[in-house]
Amino acid sequence: MAQHLAKRGVDILLTYKGGADAAKATVAELQAQGVKAAALQLDVGDTRQYPAFADAVKQQLSAWGRDRFDYLVNNAGIGVYAPVTETTEDQLDELYRVHLKATLFLTQRLLGLIADGGRILNVSTGLARFTLTGYAAYAAMKGGIEVLTRYMAKELAPRGITVNVIAPGAIETDFAGGVVRDNKDLNQMIASTVALGRVGLPDDIGAAVAMLLSPDAGWITGQRIEASGGTQL
Repeated sequence: MAQHLAKRGVDILLTYKGGADAAKATVAELQAQGVKAAALQLDVGDTRQYPAFADAVKQQLSAWGRDRFDYLVNNAGIGVYAPVTETTEDQLDELYRVHLKATLFLTQRLLGLIADGGRILNVSTGLARFTLTGYAAYAAMKGGIEVLTRYMAKELAPRGITVNVIAPGAIETDFAGGVVRDNKDLNQMIASTVALGRVGLPDDIGAAVAMLLSPDAGWITGQRIEASGGTQL
């Protein structure tokens, strides 16, 4: 996402929970593309960190000669694989904190820093539409994000802020231990359900995000856009 936005000249303020070295490397890569970039540490599952984080965002914006930012992408997430009969309360609580609770309260905390006419993009999953055994709790939290998105779009419209949700299908990343990327049998099984015949790549989602945040998408709000290559049509 950050790489594709940088190609369009968008300055990037990204967050990371762990992996500071990887975050610094990403910042350096973005800066090499000619945009301003910085990384701030944040555990979105801990709302107690939000006030200090908002202050850090203000400071970074000030260093760039700004007092507002244009785009908020709520992308942090974790995966839990567990059948309904084996899902634990702790697993559900963690999914709630990181996905649904964070999307609401981090957005709420940062609203004063988002420019009028800005964009918010939340991240769901194709699993909120189609099903794959073992992801009920995860998909339920994403389903909540999709409903929340519509309410955000309605309530923030007076400020000209659009709010949409992108729902990726299976993507070859490190997510969930890289299982979609590294397990050949699983990769092929998923690909067999995709109209375009393959599992998604990070570039597929990065390009879609940049498109949805572009000036051309200003009349789109309150919508769920699935980027899954046509999975289980």
